[in-house]
Amino acid sequence: MPAENLNPALAALAARIESELLFGQVLIRRTSGGFELRHTADGQAEPAGLRLLAGLEIRHLAQFSSRGAFRPLKSAPNLAAGWRIVARDDRDLGAALDHLYPGAVADWFAAQAAQSPVTSYRQFTSRQTGMYRITTLLDDAVAGRMVHACCHSDFCLKRRLWTVGGLASDEPSAKSLIPCLEPCAILLEFARKVARLEQQERREAPPSPSVPSCAADETPAAECDFDAPDNPRRLRFVLEKQGAAVKPALG
Repeated sequence: MPAENLNPALAALAARIESELLFGQVLIRRTSGGFELRHTADGQAEPAGLRLLAGLEIRHLAQFSSRGAFRPLKSAPNLAAGWRIVARDDRDLGAALDHLYPGAVADWFAAQAAQSPVTSYRQFTSRQTGMYRITTLLDDAVAGRMVHACCHSDFCLKRRLWTVGGLASDEPSAKSLIPCLEPCAILLEFARKVARLEQQERREAPPSPSVPSCAADETPAAECDFDAPDNPRRLRFVLEKQGAAVKPALG
């Protein structure tokens, strides 16, 4: 594809790849004929032992985890392994990445700008109407714990650049090259649930919960079923609240 016709975001990412680059859970390697993509867990696997994917097979890969669960968040750290993709050129590379991480290349490129288009939690929720207006009622402390729980690396590999209150943005080493420029729909729904739980807690004293592991795919609750007491993000929020409760006061 002529360089002048190449998407500037894709061209910039391709130029970033010298020998290899880790993008989410995808290891991109430059080859003599283009690029090879594979799961980072298969970095040392022989090509013959990996399933060769192309076209809509790549999209299907991104839809389901290795356990067959639907992946509503494509940046979740549960991408199935055991495959490889051969990209003949930059355009093939872009098509593959767009199936695996929709919009991630454009967001990565936008985040390189001196003035990145980042939308804070307060800016984002101030635009909400109807049942989501309640998300504006979370104070900075609760909102920070909610964000830390929802966007934890157990659930999302995007590097959060937006903030709320005094919450620091994510360090690149803690997540991946893929940036998060504004709260997503999953975060918004989780914030709504947390706001309702906080209202309920003020009305009645809840029982002390038992908190098991809350890593993605390790509990029976669906990833976005926030009404389920064993939802992994909901459990992580409980951990965040318990941690805040036992921290000694500074003085």
